[in-house]
Amino acid sequence: MTTATPPGPAPGPGSPTEAHLLLVEDDEVIRNTVRMSLERYGFTVSTAGDGLTGLEIFRERQPDLLLLDVMLPELDGIGLCRRVRELSLAPILMMSARGDALDVVSGLEAGADDYVVKPCESAVLVARIRSLLRRASFTPMARGPRDEARGGAPEADGAARPDTLVFGELTIDTLGMEVCRAGEPLALTPTELRLLLEFAGSPGVVLERRTLLSRVWDHAWQGDTRVVDLHVQRLRAKIGAERIETVRGFGYKLRR
Repeated sequence: MTTATPPGPAPGPGSPTEAHLLLVEDDEVIRNTVRMSLERYGFTVSTAGDGLTGLEIFRERQPDLLLLDVMLPELDGIGLCRRVRELSLAPILMMSARGDALDVVSGLEAGADDYVVKPCESAVLVARIRSLLRRASFTPMARGPRDEARGGAPEADGAARPDTLVFGELTIDTLGMEVCRAGEPLALTPTELRLLLEFAGSPGVVLERRTLLSRVWDHAWQGDTRVVDLHVQRLRAKIGAERIETVRGFGYKLRR
């Protein structure tokens, strides 16, 4: 991480920089450097040097976002990510010193939303954090005029009352940000929900990985499409594998 970090713009009310972050990193020098850098941008930062302490702090303080190193004593970052996902949908950003495929895939499969490779420029790290926080505080789309004649009953796949989308047994409430499959509510992370809404906004249309990376993760400029593939895999496991179709060489589309 770079040590010379210019302060970001002053945070205003409701700004993402007012968020409370939990940084779990076993290297004390890196941990303090990253903490000070993030604090210059206005974040409140709690820190831990091992996975078990990090889990305890998470349970006590319920931070808005977690930054987890992969290699940690006591409980590694992958295990910590899984434990957190059992308790919360809070955004998780993994940090890998190597950035190899195994670390990336393992972290994303465990429930992480994104990852960065150390060392990482402070501006890049903050951009990733702000993107995740925006996703977590996503504002539902505006309500349209309700058609009382429909009585809320779907007329066809993808069409119901204005704030509800229906695709087979999948129902998406775009105001309440709730998703049900066969009437059972699904626990989607903010990233999974944003990804599903992108698909639902263009049913039957093939969306390229780079397009999804840009719209959902906000960092097409140096993003890794493995992030998209792993999240699609996780989303399929929850909404039904048949609902999202792979179009080889192009991307994915939501079946109508």
